[in-house]
Amino acid sequence: MERKGGKGALAEAAGRRQRKGRGKRAGKAGFELAHPDCAGIDVGSGSHFVAVPADRENPSVREFGSFSDDLHRLADWLSACGVRTVVMESTGVYWIALYELLEGRGFAVYLVNARHVKNVSGRKSDVLDCQWIRDLMSFGLLRGAFRPSQEVCALRAVMRQRDMLLAGQARHVQHMQKALAQMNIQLANVISDVVGETGQRIVRAIVAGERDRSRLAALRGPRIHASQEEVGRALEGTWRAEHLFALKQALALFDTYAQMLMECDGELERMLERLARYDGDPGKPKRRGRQKNAPRFDVRVHLFRACGVDLTRIDGIDTTTALKVLSETGPDLSRFPTPKHFTSWLNLCPNTRITGGKRLKGRERNRCNRAGQALRQAAVGLSTSKSALGAYFRRMAGRLSKAVAVKAVAHKLARLVYAALTKGMVYVDRGMAAEEERYRARAFKHLAKRAAALGYSLSPTLQAAK
Repeated sequence: MERKGGKGALAEAAGRRQRKGRGKRAGKAGFELAHPDCAGIDVGSGSHFVAVPADRENPSVREFGSFSDDLHRLADWLSACGVRTVVMESTGVYWIALYELLEGRGFAVYLVNARHVKNVSGRKSDVLDCQWIRDLMSFGLLRGAFRPSQEVCALRAVMRQRDMLLAGQARHVQHMQKALAQMNIQLANVISDVVGETGQRIVRAIVAGERDRSRLAALRGPRIHASQEEVGRALEGTWRAEHLFALKQALALFDTYAQMLMECDGELERMLERLARYDGDPGKPKRRGRQKNAPRFDVRVHLFRACGVDLTRIDGIDTTTALKVLSETGPDLSRFPTPKHFTSWLNLCPNTRITGGKRLKGRERNRCNRAGQALRQAAVGLSTSKSALGAYFRRMAGRLSKAVAVKAVAHKLARLVYAALTKGMVYVDRGMAAEEERYRARAFKHLAKRAAALGYSLSPTLQAAK
């Protein structure tokens, strides 16, 4: 007979506790299948590796080519396997054709960041990658990237094409300036813009064969501050044939890009007309004149009819900035539940890292967002503005740095854009004085609170009262 409380009884009790614990843990699933009918695709330039659930097909991983008939066979195989959700990495531009085809076939397609699906350490292959992506998505551990509607994607593609053309045209402006400088034609020292109205008349006359500096200086426009004599002195050069040839070709390429930009503007206008959802007119513009390099049509009216609000009422945002932001996001921001989600997507939030209750210093995420970059450029223009946002910019720049001020003001602009597009808010500037008074009241409140904690009270001086 075994003694009560001996080793046998202790072992039996431990076994009962272990079996009881296993039963409790078995009843609580650690991971639940969020997408049981999920397939993972490892995208490549020449072929795509596709993984489906193991119980649907044997083998569960197949390789398909990147030709159009291969993509259709891939979609047919996914349909035959009962797949409803497809997840893939954003690899270059190779995913676009496959994404659009699968989306058109009715699949729920998720595009995920390649950094979020890095494989575990060890062996790495295309087969393991697509299986790993599928496993992560099936348990709901991945989130799809934001992608606007097809109409907005088309507008975005044309807008990016226009930006590329502007960059190419700017390079040829530099080529013209270089050719003039090599001939010692100091035109840039007497006029501000070589491709402006006066600069274009003079450059085209030089290419046409005119060499007399007095005749070239007579082409000076009335808005040029330099006198006609000063312009004439700047146009005395060597006129070497090789540099004139380079100037001629640079001007021809500049004109070619200008023609392409006009075609882009026409296509943008047609696309914005198809996006029109609202009637009416935005009223008188807040700013007069046309911005440099802006499209040659009334962008403000088209944007108002597309989203129902006039974003150019917000200080710092002109028609070009509003067009860039809307071409990247579209007028529907329902994908972003709060302004915090929107500003985080724009890369205008700090990279907060917390461990053990301690906040670590996190560098800004190395991510390029065109809409966020457009808002940063708009924030730079507010450095001398007499608006409330301008006062906020200067205060932040004085306390911290100009780079921090740019990001902070761009963050405010993003929140204003979000409020305008989601709630129809009409922005009204409080003014520089109101912003300064608001800051002064908040600073006084904090000082009074600190003084009360130390047993003191604040009272205004006679000089402050005056």
